[in-house]
Amino acid sequence: MEPEAEIDRLPLDLLANIFVLITSFTDLAQASGVCRKWKQGVKQSLGRRESLSFAGWKMDDDSTARVLRYAYSLRDLDISRSRWGCQISDTGLYRISLAKCISNLTSISLWGITGITDKGVVHLISRANSLQRLNIGGTFITDESLYAIANNCPHLKTIVLWSCRHVTENGLLVLVNSCRKLESINVWGTRVPVECFIALLTISPALQIKPKGLPLSVDAAMLPPFVI
Repeated sequence: MEPEAEIDRLPLDLLANIFVLITSFTDLAQASGVCRKWKQGVKQSLGRRESLSFAGWKMDDDSTARVLRYAYSLRDLDISRSRWGCQISDTGLYRISLAKCISNLTSISLWGITGITDKGVVHLISRANSLQRLNIGGTFITDESLYAIANNCPHLKTIVLWSCRHVTENGLLVLVNSCRKLESINVWGTRVPVECFIALLTISPALQIKPKGLPLSVDAAMLPPFVI
């Protein structure tokens, strides 16, 4: 009879702490398949993570939703598309929205995920009521998503709309008028006229509109009245 390996003597709680240090989801998946104890340790480690980034990993709807099912303590979720990309669709966003952690998330990045539409974003945002930071740049969202954000994210402080060419002046005005804690908005690459940004500053004079250098004037005497 072979002697028990040293690592197998570790209590489950300590084993989970070790797995928390692993950032590769491929390695975690392999560890989960070693034995029942290791599988439970991986699940517990996911439940202790406050931050998860899938950027650079080949994740799809099923794998992403499966991981998030156990991430009870999550606060920061990054499923940005990078070199390899996360192949997330509206179906994936819907399944992600059902995870217990979503209502506690303070930061979400969906940067560059071109396979999603307003339908999936609205499902996700409708439950992300604690959200403070949102990066949705490089997607094909429209004002419909901005309306959902305005209605469901009262604590929002920062939003990136980099190259979101289908959002309009109406969506931005509703967003800034509703999200009174908004401190920064990135509108680089949008097709919104400069006059809109001036109107945003009438609503929230302290709002930082990026990129810096836009020809904006906040001289109240020169601004047209704004009514929403």
